[in-house]
Amino acid sequence: MVIPLYVVKVNGFTAGTIGLTLYTSAFIAETVRAGIQSVDSGQMEGARSNGLSFWQAMRYIVLPQAFRYVIPPLGNQFVNLVKNSSTLAFVGGFDLMYQGNAIASSSLETMAAYSAVGVLYLIITMPISYYMRYLEKRLA
Repeated sequence: MVIPLYVVKVNGFTAGTIGLTLYTSAFIAETVRAGIQSVDSGQMEGARSNGLSFWQAMRYIVLPQAFRYVIPPLGNQFVNLVKNSSTLAFVGGFDLMYQGNAIASSSLETMAAYSAVGVLYLIITMPISYYMRYLEKRLA
């Protein structure tokens, strides 16, 4: 990485977190952009012809409609963020998978350690999935 050489020294966890943030924010931005473009252009034209500014039209007309389209893919992105955090173990971060690797390498209970990590990831991601499903049904 170039940043530690020229800007500031960062540890593996910080570098991994920055990388994961940039990676996920690109997907979230693309999802929101697609949601905004899925709203019919006549909505913006109608709002502008009624005297709303561009930002008022986006805030009150376009974004509430786009939010309905964006909820399912955003839920997927949040679940993917949790799962992708396991890559921090390779960069020196101390996440759940890193701890599972440490337990598995220090004992003979490899299957039990990785099963426990899998169950913990499931416990973390299931509420996110249920909440996104709830939001999707509520706004449908």
